[in-house]
Amino acid sequence: MSNLDDILKSRRDTRHFTTDEVPDDVIQKALQAGHWAPSVGLTDATRYFLIKSNEVKTSIKKLFLDYNKKAAELTDNKEQKELYNSLKLEAIEEAPIGLIIAYDRSVLNQFTIGTIGSNEAVKFSSVCAAQNIWLSLTEQGYGMGWVSILNYYQFKKILNLPDNIEPLGYFCIGKPATNYNNQPMLQQLHWKQKSEAPICSEISEIQNINISNLELNSKSETENTTDFHQLLQEKIDSKTKPLGALGTLETLAFQMATVFETLNPKIINPNIVVFAADHGIANHRVSDYPQDVTRQMVNNFLDGGAAINVFCNQNNIELSIVDAGVNYDFPTNTKLIDAKIAKGTQSFLHVPAMSESEVQLCLDKGKAIVENIAKTGCNCIGFGEMGIGNTSTASVLMSVLTNSDIEDCVGKGTGVSDEKLIQKQNILKKAIENYSGQAELMSQLSYFGGFEILQMAGGMLSAFDNKMLILVDGFICTTAFLIASKINPNIIKNAVFSHCSAEKAHIKLLDYLNAKPILNLDLRLGEGTGCAIAFPILKSAEVFLNEMASFESAGISKK
Repeated sequence: MSNLDDILKSRRDTRHFTTDEVPDDVIQKALQAGHWAPSVGLTDATRYFLIKSNEVKTSIKKLFLDYNKKAAELTDNKEQKELYNSLKLEAIEEAPIGLIIAYDRSVLNQFTIGTIGSNEAVKFSSVCAAQNIWLSLTEQGYGMGWVSILNYYQFKKILNLPDNIEPLGYFCIGKPATNYNNQPMLQQLHWKQKSEAPICSEISEIQNINISNLELNSKSETENTTDFHQLLQEKIDSKTKPLGALGTLETLAFQMATVFETLNPKIINPNIVVFAADHGIANHRVSDYPQDVTRQMVNNFLDGGAAINVFCNQNNIELSIVDAGVNYDFPTNTKLIDAKIAKGTQSFLHVPAMSESEVQLCLDKGKAIVENIAKTGCNCIGFGEMGIGNTSTASVLMSVLTNSDIEDCVGKGTGVSDEKLIQKQNILKKAIENYSGQAELMSQLSYFGGFEILQMAGGMLSAFDNKMLILVDGFICTTAFLIASKINPNIIKNAVFSHCSAEKAHIKLLDYLNAKPILNLDLRLGEGTGCAIAFPILKSAEVFLNEMASFESAGISKK
């Protein structure tokens, strides 16, 4: 076969193989074809691993079976589920050769041409290599099948792949046992029909992007609430207890009633929103975890397996997950709020993390998300985050917005060693030294900001406008609140600071804001977990104010 069109048309995702061995020269020719594929910035980041061991194949097959069972449960359509279970989707043990095509994310630690728009350009290069290998094998009379129904975390673990190596999947290679009448297998088995022609549209117009000025509200509200506050305090003091005996609960009850503007406050439809995004600064090894953990944890949230899931379930809190800018394309059928600005920010070590228009877009999207939640009747909202590298972003923002030394704003984040902490401090100090912009909020936010942090700030501003109680989680969420308070200082009236985290800068930031946290449990997980754990205390404040007897109703004498 020598005609390129014929090779392209006959390339198939092969699932059935003969027992014929694959000669070494066939594999080497195919890998050379992969090596000839385009590579963004000449990174040469694609890596290959050959699998011939039956023991290794069996272990990978088990991973497939575990995840395939889970995949089948994603449809409630009985006929579709039966058809899915009848499909042969892999030949891991049958194929003579297994191939792992991966890419090395560590190349991003260096200046990499072509990745300024998306770090995933490195992955796309490896996909080009995979296609070249596929076409070379087809031309030589062999086939390849792509297996992606795997738990990639476990996949990497059992193969002992380094954190910086990210596999595209497992590829089965051998002599095809069938050609499916020149049709893709899924098409022949009536799973879905492939369109006859490519889908292509011409774009002839551009959409203008308007950057609105960041409106700062420096005015303090001066509404006459003296009578209401007096009645509220009298209600609290009349409960069957010594004055002030319930301590912080009394403060919370007073705040809750004031925010809800009623003497009988009740929390309705509480919701915690977790905003997730990636950060370019993570490419400089400021975290012990690879950036792809952001994507993995978002999937964990969606699967219900994270700490925030179990704590929300425990306390009957609705959980909302937002893709604010994860370096990954999630399926559109997931229960995920799509507010993606871009696939991660740029590294503020050398260039602005984002544009000023993206800052405004973040604030607007955060506001819109909370507006929609407010329409459900929710009057109590908590904020959480997920993003590898975002403690570094929060540290720099705290430093420039509070005029604090960066050393006082940097902590261990995900738990880096003392040596790495010093390295992290030096990187962030260098980033601040490289900043030549103005000491003006929009300029600072665009240079150092994170998508999820700014969307949280926008969401908090919207929560204030909608008279909602705002639950603030740990260090990163408190940094988002700091930004929101710079825009509207009145927001402090609605804020409940859930806890003081183990991140050393958090207590300094709380002191700066004159904020008193409810709990001190050495938490440093993020995700909004502090909000969920503190929530029962808010409920205690609610029920004491609404249900506890007064001296008069109980017939008890005051002293």
